Amino acid sequence: MVRVKRGLMTRKRHKKLLKATKGYRMLNSKVFSRAKNAWMKAGLNAYIGRRRKKRDFRRLWNTRINIAARDNGTTYSKLIGAMYNSKIKLNRKVLSNLAISNPNVFTKVVESVK
Repeated sequence: MVRVKRGLMTRKRHKKLLKATKGYRMLNSKVFSRAKNAWMKAGLNAYIGRRRKKRDFRRLWNTRINIAARDNGTTYSKLIGAMYNSKIKLNRKVLSNLAISNPNVFTKVVESVK
Protein backbone atom coordinates (compact mmCIF):
# COMPACT_ATOMS: atom_id res chain seq x y z
CA MET A 1 0.00 0.00 0.00
CA VAL A 2 1.16 3.48 -0.86
CA ARG A 3 0.10 6.42 1.24
CA VAL A 4 -1.78 9.12 -0.69
CA LYS A 5 -0.43 12.59 -0.05
CA ARG A 6 -2.89 15.29 -1.02
CA GLY A 7 -0.77 18.41 -0.63
CA LEU A 8 -0.28 18.91 -4.35
CA MET A 9 -3.95 19.23 -5.23
CA THR A 10 -4.68 21.33 -2.15
CA ARG A 11 -1.92 23.77 -3.04
CA LYS A 12 -3.18 23.89 -6.63
CA ARG A 13 -6.73 24.65 -5.46
CA HIS A 14 -5.52 27.28 -3.00
CA LYS A 15 -3.31 29.00 -5.57
CA LYS A 16 -6.17 29.06 -8.08
CA LEU A 17 -8.50 30.76 -5.60
CA LEU A 18 -5.83 33.21 -4.39
CA LYS A 19 -5.19 34.16 -8.01
CA ALA A 20 -8.93 34.82 -8.44
CA THR A 21 -8.99 37.08 -5.38
CA LYS A 22 -5.98 39.13 -6.41
CA GLY A 23 -6.70 42.80 -5.82
CA TYR A 24 -9.08 42.23 -2.90
CA ARG A 25 -8.43 44.34 0.18
CA MET A 26 -6.32 43.37 3.20
CA LEU A 27 -6.20 39.65 4.07
CA ASN A 28 -8.96 38.81 1.60
CA SER A 29 -6.32 38.33 -1.07
CA LYS A 30 -3.66 36.65 1.09
CA VAL A 31 -5.23 34.15 3.52
CA PHE A 32 -7.05 31.23 1.92
CA SER A 33 -9.98 31.02 4.35
CA ARG A 34 -10.64 34.78 4.14
CA ALA A 35 -10.12 34.75 0.37
CA LYS A 36 -12.62 31.91 -0.06
CA ASN A 37 -15.29 33.81 1.88
CA ALA A 38 -14.61 37.03 -0.06
CA TRP A 39 -14.73 35.16 -3.37
CA MET A 40 -18.07 33.55 -2.48
CA LYS A 41 -19.50 36.92 -1.42
CA ALA A 42 -18.23 38.55 -4.62
CA GLY A 43 -19.91 35.82 -6.67
CA LEU A 44 -23.19 36.35 -4.84
CA ASN A 45 -23.00 40.12 -5.35
CA ALA A 46 -22.25 39.62 -9.04
CA TYR A 47 -25.33 37.37 -9.36
CA ILE A 48 -27.50 39.94 -7.58
CA GLY A 49 -26.04 42.70 -9.77
CA ARG A 50 -26.94 40.87 -12.98
CA ARG A 51 -30.56 40.67 -11.83
CA ARG A 52 -30.45 44.27 -10.59
CA LYS A 53 -29.18 45.61 -13.93
CA LYS A 54 -32.33 44.45 -15.74
CA ARG A 55 -34.50 46.17 -13.13
CA ASP A 56 -32.51 49.41 -13.32
CA PHE A 57 -32.64 49.57 -17.12
CA ARG A 58 -36.40 49.01 -17.18
CA ARG A 59 -36.83 51.89 -14.70
CA LEU A 60 -34.64 54.10 -16.90
CA TRP A 61 -36.66 53.23 -20.01
CA ASN A 62 -39.94 53.93 -18.21
CA THR A 63 -38.67 57.33 -17.05
CA ARG A 64 -37.53 58.27 -20.56
CA ILE A 65 -40.84 57.18 -22.09
CA ASN A 66 -42.78 59.14 -19.47
CA ILE A 67 -40.82 62.34 -20.19
CA ALA A 68 -41.32 61.97 -23.94
CA ALA A 69 -45.00 61.09 -23.50
CA ARG A 70 -45.60 64.17 -21.37
CA ASP A 71 -44.00 66.30 -24.10
CA ASN A 72 -46.68 64.85 -26.41
CA GLY A 73 -49.58 65.59 -24.08
CA THR A 74 -50.12 62.22 -22.41
CA THR A 75 -48.61 60.18 -19.58
CA TYR A 76 -46.65 56.95 -19.46
CA SER A 77 -49.50 54.86 -18.08
CA LYS A 78 -52.06 56.22 -20.55
CA LEU A 79 -49.65 55.66 -23.44
CA ILE A 80 -48.86 52.06 -22.46
CA GLY A 81 -52.56 51.34 -21.87
CA ALA A 82 -53.51 52.80 -25.25
CA MET A 83 -50.76 50.82 -26.99
CA TYR A 84 -51.98 47.63 -25.32
CA ASN A 85 -55.58 48.30 -26.40
CA SER A 86 -54.60 49.13 -29.97
CA LYS A 87 -52.37 46.02 -30.08
CA ILE A 88 -49.16 47.88 -30.91
CA LYS A 89 -46.35 45.67 -29.61
CA LEU A 90 -43.30 47.85 -29.04
CA ASN A 91 -41.31 47.04 -25.94
CA ARG A 92 -40.07 49.67 -23.53
CA LYS A 93 -36.47 49.50 -24.75
CA VAL A 94 -37.51 50.28 -28.33
CA LEU A 95 -39.89 53.05 -27.20
CA SER A 96 -37.14 54.61 -25.09
CA ASN A 97 -34.68 54.56 -27.99
CA LEU A 98 -37.32 56.09 -30.28
CA ALA A 99 -38.02 58.84 -27.75
CA ILE A 100 -34.32 59.78 -27.64
CA SER A 101 -33.07 59.22 -31.18
CA ASN A 102 -36.23 59.86 -33.26
CA PRO A 103 -38.64 62.13 -31.36
CA ASN A 104 -40.76 62.73 -34.47
CA VAL A 105 -41.31 58.97 -34.95
CA PHE A 106 -42.21 58.69 -31.26
CA THR A 107 -44.73 61.49 -31.74
CA LYS A 108 -46.29 59.57 -34.64
CA VAL A 109 -46.56 56.47 -32.44
CA VAL A 110 -48.31 58.53 -29.74
CA GLU A 111 -50.67 60.07 -32.30
CA SER A 112 -51.53 56.65 -33.74
CA VAL A 113 -52.64 55.27 -30.38
CA LYS A 114 -54.63 58.33 -29.27
